[in-house]
Amino acid sequence: MTLPANTVDHQQFLGKWYFKAAVGQREADIERFKVMDNMWINMEEPVNDTLLVTGQMRIGDDCIKQTWTYHILPERHDVVLEGMPRQRTLLWSGKWANCPECIIIQEVKQPLKETDSEDSLNRYFLYTRQSDVNNEVVKVFLNNLACHNASASVRLPQEKEFCT
Repeated sequence: MTLPANTVDHQQFLGKWYFKAAVGQREADIERFKVMDNMWINMEEPVNDTLLVTGQMRIGDDCIKQTWTYHILPERHDVVLEGMPRQRTLLWSGKWANCPECIIIQEVKQPLKETDSEDSLNRYFLYTRQSDVNNEVVKVFLNNLACHNASASVRLPQEKEFCT
């Protein structure tokens, strides 16, 4: 059971997180992450009911910085990404992946047409507090989601230096 997003203590999510893996129901859900070597995000709460997420992505020899603003709305279980009203973003405890020092972020977009039975996007991201997490944590994350019909996955190799 999830709680409304505005009742969750968001302080636990603030700070630096390293992106480890993405899982989706379709390859298209995770395609954009296959070109990345590594990524980390910093989550801040600059004002009440707003989460500001700044990401540093390494693609080839390039560093790409991106910022996302999420709004925490009363009575909602998800946070709302600014400019993407059809997308739901849920923050899950890493305990589900047997990792208390992790978070799982789920992004879901409703079906494009009312007659479609599947969401147009449903993907999960595993983030850890440390850049070098035990491989078993990623395995548990991938296996748990495979049981929920989400078997398309990508792990970031982290072979190059992290961007700053």
